[in-house]
Parts: sequence; C-alpha cells; structure tokens
Amino acid sequence: QVQLVESGGGLVQPGGSLRLSCAATTSGFTFSVYVVRWYRQAPGKEREWVARIGPTDTYIDYADAVKGRFTISRDNAKTTVYLQMNNLKPEDTAVYYCNANLASQYDYWGQGTQVTVSS
Repeated sequence: QVQLVESGGGLVQPGGSLRLSCAATTSGFTFSVYVVRWYRQAPGKEREWVARIGPTDTYIDYADAVKGRFTISRDNAKTTVYLQMNNLKPEDTAVYYCNANLASQYDYWGQGTQVTVSS
C-alpha cells in the first residue's frame, strides 16, 4: 500500500508563511510518474482543489484563491512535493491533503495536515 505523508502544517498569523511537504514513503513507488495535487477542506465545507504539478515540473496550475501566493514544486529524488504558502489568510485555514494520481487508475491520499491562520 502506497503511503503519502503530509507535514509542515501549524498555526500562523495572517500574512505569514508555511511550507507543506508530501512525502511518498513506500519503497519502490515510482513517485516521479504521478501527477500530485494538493486539496484542502475547511470545517463545514467540501474538499477543494488547491494546486497541481505534473511529473516533470510541468502541468502546474493553481486555484484562483491561492494563485500568486502559493507555489507547488517537487523533488522526485526525495519523492516529495512541496506547497509553499505565503501571505496566508484566515480563509486558508483547513486540513491540507496531498493526492498522487496516475492515469485515473492509481489514486493515493495522505492523512492530511492542519493549517490554521489566526491572530
């Protein structure tokens, strides 16, 4: 079973920054061929897509709500995808999840990491 582990969440003041990591910890998993997405889910709301990155740093896109503030990147040698979040706002408060998908056939989720933006 493939495991994705998110980390880097926490409490930050408005305007602050956090960097989330999504690490694939399963030995032999060909992480480099997967499209990886970040999603988030705020209390009482549906899960929403945040950002996406293709296998070779292509195919990068962001939700309008985070465009210009968040940056997604990956290090395939470390089987890790990052989400750099700057200028955080209270409305960014949510549990953030990463998802690795290949051809809509192989689909894996992490357990989530809490991000709270509050003064």
